[in-house]
This record gives sequence, structure tokens and C-alpha cells, in this order.
Amino acid sequence: MVDNNSLVGGEFSRRQINDQVIIVQLLVMIFLCINILLLITFLKKEGFYTTTRYILFAVMLLSDSLILIMSDILLILSYFQFTMHIWLCIIISFVVLLYFIVTPVTLTVMTLERYVAICMPLRHGELCTTRSTVNCILIIHCLSSVPCIVILSMYFASASLRIYKQYSVCSVEIFILYRWHDHVMSAVYQFYFLIMCICIVFSYVKIMKVANAASGENKKSTWKGLRTVILHAFQLLLCLISLWCPFIEAAVLLINFKLFNDVRYFNYIMFSLAPRCLSPLIYGLRDEKFFHALKSYAFSGWYKRNI
Repeated sequence: MVDNNSLVGGEFSRRQINDQVIIVQLLVMIFLCINILLLITFLKKEGFYTTTRYILFAVMLLSDSLILIMSDILLILSYFQFTMHIWLCIIISFVVLLYFIVTPVTLTVMTLERYVAICMPLRHGELCTTRSTVNCILIIHCLSSVPCIVILSMYFASASLRIYKQYSVCSVEIFILYRWHDHVMSAVYQFYFLIMCICIVFSYVKIMKVANAASGENKKSTWKGLRTVILHAFQLLLCLISLWCPFIEAAVLLINFKLFNDVRYFNYIMFSLAPRCLSPLIYGLRDEKFFHALKSYAFSGWYKRNI
């Protein structure tokens, strides 16, 4: 009787895991479709190519879409216990770690762009040209690569040469060989997010001062910019929570393994998948120009299909 109950419990557990993977695939497809629609809207309107905030918005969309795809591939490979050469895993993990940071850094730059537009309007055209935006994107990627380089450098310095010839299920966790590796990685990420939070708070305070001093149409525009900064702060908070998730999961693992799996699944959907789509979607719908372009593109596509 005990054996039968155990078997039923094992089958139920496997079914639950399968259901969870299917739900993740559906969510990833939905989120990717929304992000692709937003990207197509960006590409359809020429005026967006020369505006800094829309170019940065497109960078954020590409970054989030790539993270959705890569994390989903890693999830499937891990679920089926598919092993790969360590060197291939290093390349994949570098891309994942890089674009995990690109999104919050881009959000911070978008906040600073709003600060320049509202607090330094006469210099906005000079500072936010297409050329300077391209240079800014390169700087964003350089800054975002620093944590990846730190993590992989620790791994290269600590791992024996025979490890590079091995095959393993690919996961970022395999690069944490010692406890101090985890501490260093956490310290680097916390430092990055501290700097980003300081930038956002600085922008918020400066824009608030301008908003209080403004009047009429300028006041309306300034308060709209202030709400945009608050949205960026919320998006950054979601990114920060996803950084804290491993610490929460490690604490839960000591209590109960089943609870650990449930918490990890919840964290993955709520703080890894959902923000990669919902935040850009909210931002796109809030911007009047982008919303009108999105609406006209969506309705024109629907109209053509129904003629």
C-alpha cells in the first residue's frame, strides 16, 4: 500500500513538473509575441530611429527578448538533463549574464535621458543625438559585461584544466565553485544596483524640483516625465528582486525541497519572465506617440487580414 502511494505521488509530481514547463512555454510565447509586436512598431516608424528614448527602448526590448529565449532554452535543457561541453556553456552563460544586466543599465540611462530632457532642455538636442546614442549603447554593453568577466575570471582561476573537457547540464550555478565566489558575485551585483538606484533617485529629485517650479503646459510635461522615472524605478525594483531570489531560495531549500521547487518556479515566472514583457509593454502604452503607432499598426494589420 505504501509502495502504491509512493508511485502515485511520483507520477503526480512528474505531471506537475510537466504542467509547469508547459505553462512556462505558453508564457514565453505570449511575451515574445508582445515584444516582437513592439519591436515591429518601432521599425515601422522612421521618427523612432532618431529619438534617443525610443532607440534605448528598442535595445531594452531586444535584451528582454533574448533573455526570454535563452532562459527558456536553458530551462528545457535542464529539464531533460541535456549535457553540453563546458566551453559551450561558458559562451551561453556569458550572453545570459550580460543581458541580465543590460536591461537595468538601459533603464538607468533612459531615466538620465528624461533628466536631461526636463532639467537641461537646451542641451538635450546636443547631448542626445543618434551618434551619441549609439556610443551610449556600446558603453551600456561594456559596463554590463564587467560582472560577467568577474564571474568567469573567478571560475577560470579556480577550475582545474580537466573541468574544461567535461560535459555538464548548463547552468550559471556551475561557475560558483566556492562560497566566496557567490559572495563576490552578489557584491558586484549589489554595487551595480546601488549605483543605478542613486542615479534614479537623483533624477527623481531634480525633476521634482523642476515640476514644482513649472507652470501650465510645462508643468504637465514635467509631471509626465516624473511618472516615467517612477516607472523606471519600479522596473529596476523588479530586476533587484530577481537578484535577491537566489538568497530566498537558498533559505527555503534548508526548510523543504518541495517548497523550494514551488518558490523557485514562482520567482522565475514573477520576477524573471513577467517583467521582461510587462514593463516594456506598460512603457510602450504610456508613451502617446508609440501608443498611436502601435494602435495604427495593429488595426491596419487586422483590417488587411479581414478584407
